[in-house]
Formats: sequence, structure tokens, C-alpha cells
Amino acid sequence: MFIGPRNLHSCGRTTPQITESKVCIPNCRLSELGIRAAMAAETICRTLRDGVLEGELAAALTIKDSSTSPHGFQVFSYVLSRLSSSILASKSQSRAIVIVSFTRNPCFYLEFLKRRELDVVSSHQWIGILDCYTDPLGWRDRLDNFKEISRDSSVLVHVYKEVKDIDKLHLSILELGKRLVGQGKMRFTVAIDSASEMLRHASVSKVAGLVSNLRSHEQISSIFWLLHLDLHEVGVASSLEYVSSMVASTEPSSQVDVNRERADLESPSLREQNFGEGKLHVRFKRRNGRVRILTEEFHIEQSGIHFVSLSSDTGNLSQSLLLKVQFSLQLSEKERAERAKVLLPFEHQGNGKPIQIYDGRRSLPENRDEETLTSTNISARKDDNRSGEIIYYRDSDDEMPDSDEDPDDDLDI
Repeated sequence: MFIGPRNLHSCGRTTPQITESKVCIPNCRLSELGIRAAMAAETICRTLRDGVLEGELAAALTIKDSSTSPHGFQVFSYVLSRLSSSILASKSQSRAIVIVSFTRNPCFYLEFLKRRELDVVSSHQWIGILDCYTDPLGWRDRLDNFKEISRDSSVLVHVYKEVKDIDKLHLSILELGKRLVGQGKMRFTVAIDSASEMLRHASVSKVAGLVSNLRSHEQISSIFWLLHLDLHEVGVASSLEYVSSMVASTEPSSQVDVNRERADLESPSLREQNFGEGKLHVRFKRRNGRVRILTEEFHIEQSGIHFVSLSSDTGNLSQSLLLKVQFSLQLSEKERAERAKVLLPFEHQGNGKPIQIYDGRRSLPENRDEETLTSTNISARKDDNRSGEIIYYRDSDDEMPDSDEDPDDDLDI
């Protein structure tokens, strides 16, 4: 359906991109397709829809996938369709969306949104596509017999031919967005379908700087992009995650051992299972440092991607976390019984004797009755009500009496 590498351009440039998906969806509504937005995916879309808060940076989402679970673009497309629907319904902070297309022809996104029954006729008012796919390096301009591809006049498409220049790419994104929403306080969303393509032509510091500059712009509401982990080192992914407020990763439904990963991937049954379903792990980062993690399953079908909550696997997830520590976090039945027998300090022991708490004085003589002592003290207090006095008891008989000597005489102050 959507498995296999793709030749990008006629100039011979190839790339090990994960997939190109042919989305074959009937002309019907999302509710009729049975697409259920469960907790993690719904929270992502709601956060991007609500956009930026006062005094904060724009919401940023990194979508990661790998060869073991190559479904990042399906998640990207799902988020794109949900945000587009919110923009058309005026339920989003942003009023337009700019798609930076590296791995898909602009016509693909128009057809995709049309199959979602979104208003593509008025798309020139709320959607703009920065085409980095057709001629990313400007080589086709050198061909004398090259003919420009005809485009739909109702869509705002700008062909970008200098993908190596990240600073100019930043200005082109802002210019295209301002053409949609104007120069006022209206905001727009930026969607980059492949950060991996940018990293082929620019350093990770340049790409991370582009994301940071976009997040801090006053007219950008949110931004999200797709990253293929198999094409980069760990540090590259960490750098982009650092500038993100949300990180979503697709993983196979059945965890594969690292040493047996290559052998297991050659198994047709396991490969078919991993390519048909998986898990979506989402990490939300807040300004106060708190992190929230949500997980849910998804299934890839002809109609699209379906999300299902992990209600039955909550116990298994907590149990798997307990196995990673080297000490026991739970008590056995024997340990619970022994803990119940322990008498805590100042706890009534139920032996019928009154509880005596040491007050710093000498212990009472054994031949003195406590009740007699109590009544004597009460009568003494009644007789002495006429005048007040200060009664001081030393904590111990071994305590030295007070003296006029300075205890700090030996200090060289």
C-alpha cells in the first residue's frame, strides 16, 4: 500500500524515504469512516488548535517514525486534516496553514484534503504550499526544454528552489503566511512534511534555529514536522525534540529485540503486523518542567488511520515499568502482615495501662499514684492563682547550671 523507497527527481537524486502513501479514501465524512480520535491524538490536535498562549512560544510537535513502524506520515496527515477542519470551522487560533512540501507534490495535499470533504475551492484563502519538491535545487531552470507544470489557480503555491538556504526558507514561509492572514494579529500554522529532507542540505543547528525562529514569531500559532529516525544520529533527533513542546513517536505493537531486529523484520507475518498497526507514544512538555506521557494504539486501514485507547494495557504498562528497577516496589503478603504488627511510637498498645510520655524530668517514683499526683497539682494551682510564677525543669540532672561565663570566649572573633 505505502511501503518502499521512492525516486524523487529526474536528476537522479534518491533518498531512503520511508514511504509514499496512496491515500484511497471514499468520498465521505470522517465520522462515517469510523475514525476515532482517542486520547493522545486528540490532545495533540487540541494543543495545536489552541495555539500559543500570551508570553509563550508557539506549540511545536515532532512526529518520529522508523523502519520498524513507518507510519509517521499517516499521523502527520491526520493532524493536518484535523487542523484544516478546525481552521475552516473558525475553531482554531490560526486562520491559515502553510505546508512546506519536501516529499509530496502539492497536488497530493489538495487531493487529500478534498477527499476529507474540506473546502478546497476556497483554499487560496486559508492554505498556502511552499513547494520544495518540484525543483529543490533549481536544476530544472537550466534545462532549455523544461516546461512548468500547470497548477490549480485556486491554490496559493510558491516554488522554492534554494533548500540549502535555511534563512531564505524562513523568510519565504513568513511571506507566504502573511499573504494569507495579512500583517495584523492573525496567526497561521506551519506544517513541514519532512525535517529529514532539510537535514540533507543543512546542519542540525540551522534546522533547529529555523524551528526556534518560527516558534518565536508573533504571527505563528503552531508548527509541526515529521522526522525519520533511521536517517539520523541520536543527537539530531534530540536537538529537534529539545525545541519541541510535544514529541510523538510511532512504535511497533510488538516490541522487537535489538539483537534480533533484522531477523525478525524478515519475517513476513511480523512485518505485516508492524505495518498494519502500532502504538503512538506522545510526550507533552510544560513550562514548569512537568512531563505528561500518553500512549494509544492505531490501526492502518484502507480508510485511513484509526486510534484506540489502551484501557486494558494500563496494568501491563505499570508492570513493565516496575521490572526496570533493581529493587522491589511492592510488598508481599508476609511483609504486609509483619508491618501491621509493628507498634508505632506513642501508639495506644491496648494493654489497659495509661500512656506516659517523658516530659524531660526524672521518672516519677513507682510508689506515687498518678491520680494522687494529678489531684495534688490541681489543688496547688487553685491556691497559687493569686500570683504567677515561672517553673523551669532541667532536661537532665547532669546539665551544668547557668553561669555568667561567655561560652564564646575561646573563639577568635
